[in-house]
Amino acid sequence: MVGSAVETSPSTPQGPLDIAQLGARGDGKSDSTKFVMQKIVIPPGNYLTGALLLAGPYTSDIIIRLDGNLLGTGDLNAYKTNWIEVMHVNNFAINGHGTIDGQGPLVWMNNQCHKSYNCKILPNSKNVLVEKVTITAPGNSPNTEGIHIGDSTNVTITDTTIATGDDCISIGPGSNKIRVHAVRCGPGHGISVGSLGRYKDEKDVSVTNCSLRGTTNGLRIKSYEDSKSQLKATKFVYDGVTMDNVSYPIIIDQKYCPNNICSKSGNSKVSVTDIVFKNIVGTSATPEAVTLTCANNLPCQGIQMHNVKIKYAGAGNTTMAVCRNVHGKTSGVAKELACL
Repeated sequence: MVGSAVETSPSTPQGPLDIAQLGARGDGKSDSTKFVMQKIVIPPGNYLTGALLLAGPYTSDIIIRLDGNLLGTGDLNAYKTNWIEVMHVNNFAINGHGTIDGQGPLVWMNNQCHKSYNCKILPNSKNVLVEKVTITAPGNSPNTEGIHIGDSTNVTITDTTIATGDDCISIGPGSNKIRVHAVRCGPGHGISVGSLGRYKDEKDVSVTNCSLRGTTNGLRIKSYEDSKSQLKATKFVYDGVTMDNVSYPIIIDQKYCPNNICSKSGNSKVSVTDIVFKNIVGTSATPEAVTLTCANNLPCQGIQMHNVKIKYAGAGNTTMAVCRNVHGKTSGVAKELACL
């Protein structure tokens, strides 16, 4: 059995840095957890591990050279924490030509997040750069977000390709100064803010700028209809996004209630204000290119659409927008989409 989480000591690494020199076997079967946590160069090979916890504070920069492949074990007893978790570390980087493979198909049948509120809350981070990264999962894999951000500040994701079975990028409560640029998404559910209001005491969300290129999925803000927290989703800018036959390109949904796990009270506590969609072009796979469904008791305010040019890819001239309980303005938008 692959062991439980191994924690590194808060000191400067000493000695040889190649885990193969320490005795790790890159055969994809032997447990390499303790070797990975001792040193920070992963040579070519397939190294099977359980939970990896890199916990500081550290007295020096941490740079991991990943030229081999890290494989997550299918033994769930090996995960007392997240598979790979980094805490209290400043100036941390991973580079190289290897892969991080969670081997998701081994455990997908155990995923119940779509049926239950009891899913793990993520740790927080500050000043994070994700650049030139490729993330892949099959389109039918359950609840496989490419990148999920929660309780984090000043996060930049750029020049990255993501293919998943869920959100390519998911932005949760307590996220501020999030920038997404030059991201190619698909398959997947695009870039989503939320779900918001699922738990008590959630914090506000603001997205500084989102500029996706070549995305094949939509832009979505979603909050639970029976939200437990009073918070704001505000000051988002979505600029320069290309849609390619996307089912629902632009969505605000304050009545989100997946699999009927919430009560449909209609009394939202999540306010959605000052959201800008501009320079959004491409095609929709359904006639409903824009869907803005806001709460009766808490309408969306300050929603703007500028130069939004999305057309239904099917036969006929049936492109449409559906707007409920939403206030704002439009410019440079086709008549059928100008519902504000």
